[in-house]
Formats: sequence, structure tokens, C-alpha cells
Amino acid sequence: MSETLRIGLVIDDSLDRPDGVQQHVLTLGAWLTAQGHEVHYLTSTTRRSDLVNVHSLARNLRLRFNGNRLGIPLPAPARGIDDLLRATPFDVLHVNMPYSPLLAGRVVARAQARTVVVGTFHILPWTFLTQWGTRLLGLVQRRQLRRFARVVAVSRPAADFAAEALRVEPVVIGNPVEVSRFSRARDAEHARTSSAPASDALMPDAPVRIVFLGRLVERKGAIELLRAVVRMRALTTRPVHVVLGGTGPLKDALQALVRDNDLGGSVELVGYVTEDDKAALLAGADIVALPSTGGESFGISVVEALAASRGVVLAGDNPGYRTVMDGLEDQLVDATDTGAFAALLARFVDDADARAAASERQVAAAARFDVDVIGTQILDVYRAAGAAGTSETPAAPRG
Repeated sequence: MSETLRIGLVIDDSLDRPDGVQQHVLTLGAWLTAQGHEVHYLTSTTRRSDLVNVHSLARNLRLRFNGNRLGIPLPAPARGIDDLLRATPFDVLHVNMPYSPLLAGRVVARAQARTVVVGTFHILPWTFLTQWGTRLLGLVQRRQLRRFARVVAVSRPAADFAAEALRVEPVVIGNPVEVSRFSRARDAEHARTSSAPASDALMPDAPVRIVFLGRLVERKGAIELLRAVVRMRALTTRPVHVVLGGTGPLKDALQALVRDNDLGGSVELVGYVTEDDKAALLAGADIVALPSTGGESFGISVVEALAASRGVVLAGDNPGYRTVMDGLEDQLVDATDTGAFAALLARFVDDADARAAASERQVAAAARFDVDVIGTQILDVYRAAGAAGTSETPAAPRG
């Protein structure tokens, strides 16, 4: 395998939305390009104009899967795939999994024999339907999975589910995150607050700023956060200001909870937060609360918060987030236990020193998932797979 690789990153969905798999593809693709590799994006309908080498091979339909919105591709025309693969002989096709037989599956089936095929498995089921849908895909794709030279999973829980559902043996490599972008925001916030006049700096009786960032859907835990804030009023007299960033179907329920519990003066729903604004919002928080209750295979948002926050990050105690919070287990919470959640919030609301100490620990935890670290590991997978040859299939189906 040559030093410079031609790599096709394959995703059944569009790249027009900043969800987890899209972030994986875009972050990895940008890093690989910066290392001198030729990167192509093989997608369903993608309209963004800021990327080069984007190949929209199929239209997509919008629906919900595992508690998320995503696009399911319509059948990708064989001629378009053949034309692309003939004009662009890939060294590596990197397929995001689970994948549709109607787009990624057709690309894999038509790939040249010399092309190394690897995959990254992303999900941990939140619903019964997701579990059995993935197992069914595994049965349908059992033969084609033999074409994969390596399979990566973003966490140990995701790897265990992939092994069960697809009968593959993944290696665990986390999601890549541009940690430096978020740590720069943290440093800038530190500089701003330390250089501010005393009258403008954070005062002992100033509200503690609690930030939530995520989709306003059931499993992300925004409702649980506000319930804990209500309960916390009996545990501390320190005022708080809660910022909920994100959109989704629970907006009306959250507004009703704010109204019914007289939280209007301390809770702000700011709506959609752009990628450009995300780092600054996280860096300005005293407490970042990401209390997801399940369905998480990893936790890109948690890594971003760990890198950016000058305060403490509290995360839902689910398998994916626990992977990211290794060594920070005292900052995990079962968000459905309102009393325990309220007590944990109150502890950090009242203790600025504890928040600062947590922030220092968090920087090292985030660094494990920096794109320089993860990208290098992914490149090693490509090269190991290429050196072994596509006939050797350590990720092949078992049994």
C-alpha cells in the first residue's frame, strides 16, 4: 500500500446535518486530507458546497432510527457507482456501519478486488426495533461482510453488540474529535475572565451557569435535568442560570415544565446552536450537563464538553458515555433518579474549587480522542489491512 492513499468514506446518510456519524466522517476526512491523502465522500443526497470530492450516489428518505433522525437511501443506480469506481480506483473504502444494502452495500459489492474495505460500527440500540433490525441486516449481509478486511467499533459496548448482531470481531477505536478547537475556546474563556475588571468577574453570589446541549428528545435527558433543577432548590440557595441548547419535539413540554415550576427567570431555551457557536457555549459553562439516559454508543458531545469546559461535565451513566468518562465516574449520573441528580448538581453548584479541579482532569480525558490520536490509529488499520491483503479477513463473520 502506497504512502499516499485514495480513500472513500462511505455513509448512507447525507452530510448536510451535524449528527454523530457525520461528525466522524467529516472530522476524519479533514484530518486525512491534511495528512496528504486523497479523500472522497460517498453519500446520499448532500448539497453542501464546502467539501471537495463529494459523490451523492442516491436520494434519501428521512425517518427516525434508534431515537435519531437519519436518511435512508433509495437504491443507488449501478451505473453511477461503476462510473465512480472506474474513474477513482480507491485504495480504501471505509464504510460506516450498520449500512444499507441499497447504497453502501452496492458500493462494496462493486468495489475492485484491490480495494481494501474496512468499516466503523457506530450504534448501541436504544429500542427493541433497532436491536432486531440490526440483527436482520447481519443475516442479510453475512456473505458480504466477508469482504471487510477490518471492522472498527467506536466503543467496547458497540463492539460487543456488533459481534452479536453481525458476527464480526471489531477492534475498538473511539470517534475522532478536533479537541484543539474546543480547548482553545476554554483557554480564551479563562483569559477573558481572568483579565476582566473585578466588577465584571464572576462574584460569589453570581448565578452558576448550567448548560445542556443536544437534541430535545426523550433520551437526551433535558426533561430530567429540569426536574433535578427543581428538586435542587431545596438543597442550595445559590442561584443558577440554565441554558438549554438544541431543538426537537420536547420543546413544548420543556416550556411547560419551566412555566409550571416558576423557572422562567432561571431557564433559557436558546434553540439550535451552530457548530461555530458550540465551543464558546460549552466554555462559558460552570456545569455542562449531558444526562442522556441511553442509546449512546460513544459520546462525541461529551468529549467536546470535556475539552471546552472550564467547569465540570456531568454525563448520563450509560455505556457509551461511560466509555468516554473513564476515570471520571464520580461525574456520571442516572438522570432518571431525580434526587441523586439534584444532589450531584447541588454539590458542584456550591463548590467552585471542585468544578475547577474537575476541569483540569477532563482535559486529559478528552485528549485520548483527539483526531491526531484517533486518525493515526485508523491509518494503522488501513495499512495493516492492506498489508494482510483482502483475502485475510479477521473481521469476517463467525460460524
